[in-house]
Amino acid sequence: MERYTGIPRSRGPIAVEDDQAGDDSPYSISTLVTPGGIALSDSEKAEALADNLEAQFQPVTDPSAPAVIETVDVVLRSYFLSPASEPQLTTQNEVHEAIRGLKVSKAPGSNGLPNRALKYLAKRAVSLLACIFNAVLRTHHLPPTWKHARVISILKPGKDPAQPSSYRPISLLDTIGKLFEKILLVRILQVVNERGMLRDEQFGFRPKHSTSLQLARLVGRITRNFGENRQTGAVFLDVVKAFDNVWIEGLLYN
Repeated sequence: MERYTGIPRSRGPIAVEDDQAGDDSPYSISTLVTPGGIALSDSEKAEALADNLEAQFQPVTDPSAPAVIETVDVVLRSYFLSPASEPQLTTQNEVHEAIRGLKVSKAPGSNGLPNRALKYLAKRAVSLLACIFNAVLRTHHLPPTWKHARVISILKPGKDPAQPSSYRPISLLDTIGKLFEKILLVRILQVVNERGMLRDEQFGFRPKHSTSLQLARLVGRITRNFGENRQTGAVFLDVVKAFDNVWIEGLLYN
């Protein structure tokens, strides 16, 4: 799905995975209640789910600080108009290492190519993948198929199955595109860690920073303060649909 062009409409059968079933058996989505009526057919359910997603995934266009918007726009405009630096090209070894780290349990995207198949590629095929990735780096052009996702709707536990908002979208992206992103992510994380751009307390989406370690850190802090006869304050925030409405330009600026 592309953020600024809406949600592509799927006309195929709709199925979701039962979170409570504990298996991979799909079942048909029940009748959905929409503002325009009742969605009965598969195509009507697809439209209802797509409409709900399109309403959620809207770009933020009016943050509360106009001066910040102007600053971000000026900086990004200058950045995109400036000559691009010579990209660091990938190698066959780098692609091979990225393939080794792929999880075979991940579902494939629209191309139907599973990660397991990539692990059995011959050296010549891996070399060709490196050539494709280097062409992307040189031309700054991402293949359109890598930007589209096959969206699977999964019913959230305890939610009303008749409401389109009760389903969690799972986006299955092109396997080759995800491999390219994995290579870039490793490079980005290396720079971030070398420059100390993230605080040690930042645990989300970082290797060797699991939820268990964060909980142990919190419990340790509470225990220490308790032993010193001190109180411990904590604030837990659950931001609703934060990812859906992230300010992309501001994120790029940061």
